[in-house]
Amino acid sequence: MAEHPDIAVVRQGFEAWTRGDMDTVGTLMTADCTHHSPGESQISGHYKGRDNILAMYRKMFELTGGRMRITMDSVSVDGRGHAVAANTFYAERGDRGIEMKGALVFTLVGGKITDIDECVADIEQSDAFWGRAE
Repeated sequence: MAEHPDIAVVRQGFEAWTRGDMDTVGTLMTADCTHHSPGESQISGHYKGRDNILAMYRKMFELTGGRMRITMDSVSVDGRGHAVAANTFYAERGDRGIEMKGALVFTLVGGKITDIDECVADIEQSDAFWGRAE
């Protein structure tokens, strides 16, 4: 059975993001895409627009010195433009490390990502890892 096209987009995004290939990640989003990152850390917030989202991703790579990756544990689609990707996030920052389960809820239109809603297993631990917003 062929892979659903929305799963293929999400999979391509995960692979490119882990490589730090923000050019490819950007091609998978609409220009007005939004990303909602939970908590109160320096990477938390509602990011509107592909360029703002990619800037936040670059900041994540900068804060970790590139020592982070994400594995997609599973992805499910509803055939109506939604995909939920269960994942495990791994990163190091200074003397801290994190391994956390989470999920990204994607909305896709015309094969492009228009919205990403991020969920994490422990918001307080995530905030502590990334550092509070100033």
